Amino acid sequence: MKVLNITVTYSLQNSWILEKDQEYKTTKTYKFRREEDYMSLDVRNAIQSGKTVLGIELGSTRIKAVLIGEDHLPIASGSHDWENKYVNNIWTYSEEDIWKGLQDSYQEMANDVKRRYGVALQTVGAIGFSAMMHGYMTFNQNGQLLVPFRTWRNNITEQASNALTKLFNYQIPQRWSIAHLYQAVLNQEEHVADISFQTTLAGYIHWKLTGQKVLGVGEASGVFPIDLNTKSYNQTMINQFNKQISANNLPWKLEDILPKVLAAGENAGVLTKEGAKLLDVTGELQSGIPLCPPEGDAGTGMVATNSVAKRTGNVSAGTSVFAMVVLEKELSKVYSEIDLVTTPTGNLVAMAHSNNCSSDLNAWVGLFDEFSKVMGMDVDRNKLYGTLYNLGLQGDSDCGGLLAYGYLSGEHITHFEEGRPLFVRSSDSKFNLANFMRVHLFTALGALKIGMDILLKQEEVKLDEILGHGGLFKTQGVGQRIMAAALNVPVSVMETAGEGGAWGIALLASYMMNKADNEALEGYLSNKVFAEKTGITLSPDPKDVVGFEQYMERYTKGLAIQRVAIDSLN
Repeated sequence: MKVLNITVTYSLQNSWILEKDQEYKTTKTYKFRREEDYMSLDVRNAIQSGKTVLGIELGSTRIKAVLIGEDHLPIASGSHDWENKYVNNIWTYSEEDIWKGLQDSYQEMANDVKRRYGVALQTVGAIGFSAMMHGYMTFNQNGQLLVPFRTWRNNITEQASNALTKLFNYQIPQRWSIAHLYQAVLNQEEHVADISFQTTLAGYIHWKLTGQKVLGVGEASGVFPIDLNTKSYNQTMINQFNKQISANNLPWKLEDILPKVLAAGENAGVLTKEGAKLLDVTGELQSGIPLCPPEGDAGTGMVATNSVAKRTGNVSAGTSVFAMVVLEKELSKVYSEIDLVTTPTGNLVAMAHSNNCSSDLNAWVGLFDEFSKVMGMDVDRNKLYGTLYNLGLQGDSDCGGLLAYGYLSGEHITHFEEGRPLFVRSSDSKFNLANFMRVHLFTALGALKIGMDILLKQEEVKLDEILGHGGLFKTQGVGQRIMAAALNVPVSVMETAGEGGAWGIALLASYMMNKADNEALEGYLSNKVFAEKTGITLSPDPKDVVGFEQYMERYTKGLAIQRVAIDSLN
């Protein structure tokens, strides 16, 4: 067994000083039998010297904080589970829940640092914040939230979405921030006249911690259309919007209330004293730490899968599912099913976004979990997921004639303002557990496939493979195989895919701090982050592809059932 004799001195400031090849007049000499123990001292030194980077992402069901070291790999993490609430017909999170969740996830990460390395986290080299994109957060001149946060999940802006899409000749989805703003104008909501600032959840957190009203360009592209030349809001469309609302005699113009747009690599301010206390309630975290531009979960997903270059793509599958494809050229026309956003550097991205993915699937697994407990069986939740998911691979290729819709909320791709989760079968369907699991795995990607078929079949977008990440891919091989069948494209999952958007925004903060002069994000990721990363690629199984196409014929015809359910079940 290899034994490392490491000589260490402990300074008066309680920090470790380590030299690999030099002898010091030492306090103690340690013998390490694992190289990992030696490496932990390197990590401890990096923590205390501020060479780490922190990324925090506020997702739909979990807030995650990830601290990365100089090799860009996670060294500590923390998380907080939360759920949106349906209040007065609005999907929302309260301000109290936002800050409690953020503080809890940070504290859990800081405690992880103490537990692993025996030191308190007092500073880092840089910080980045990310969150679920879109939605509606408006504030008055005193910084007070005017109406409860309206998340991306609210399909309540159809009138505004249609009007703005026609006005701009540019697809404006219902969940985009500008659609929410214009719908509030159309509804003649009283708070509109008092708006001083509008931003997203990521922009809100960043503003409160730095005082800077900014957004990363990828996040901003889900607020208002971006001019690909200026990498900022499209000024022609801003002028069109201002003219459109001029009869309302509002005391602001759109450019006055939107955050400033920044590209990846730009400095977006520093953590203030007030911000440090707000993030770390223990008071240990120091102020003055630089922050990168706040981004959305779509942008951090691209970064976390090294999918920011042209002809690359990634798909995030969790509560919602969306696929991002970096385009070589603009699409031939406007599609209501396809959103156009940008990478964190401002390159054009086609985005097929479905509001619903794994929520109903998770609910069914939860039902089986409840059944096992009633029967006196204590089944590990991960084993339950793995067993049921893998069983789905054994079902008939077309799910045996079964049909399901996991529409917990509305679904814009298939034009539903509300959702009604449904499971439907005919008298001659092959109703067994394998087909039951398979149909719920298939339907989780049904709406997404409609959007992706437009890109891959109608627009003939070239895509060699797509990188997968998110909860659907946690059970090895299953989510990959179903996604490959849906898209008929090889699907890769990297060993780092489980780190998710929190890791992605940490990488963006690291890029801001460590990039060389004129070093592009694509090069930084490929050469310094992913050069030695490995993953698993699955090519589509022809039988699965045929089966998914057969299922989609049933899925498309059955949408009429979903409409009846919405109209009949309140």
